[in-house]
Amino acid sequence: MAASTRAQVISLYRMMLTESKKFPSYNYRTYALRRVRDAFRANGKVEDPKTVERLMEEGHQTLAVIQRQEYAPCYKLCCNTTGFLWKNPYLTHTHVK
Repeated sequence: MAASTRAQVISLYRMMLTESKKFPSYNYRTYALRRVRDAFRANGKVEDPKTVERLMEEGHQTLAVIQRQEYAPCYKLCCNTTGFLWKNPYLTHTHVK
């Protein structure tokens, strides 16, 4: 693996760990950290540049999912007679049509 690619992989790994640590729920947080570590360990010996590129793309997609879902567990979708309400224990209700 080229030095620049190695640096990119390490950077992605660190970003994924950092973002995973932001989950407010202990269970989500430990699950995400374990999955990130296991995935990088399992693919640590990959040398093929095309495979590394594919894995990096998957990693960036997973990072985006982690970033979107960090605060999602705080929200619950509820239905009432006027429409849907997002319930967040930390904020007031917001009406969504």
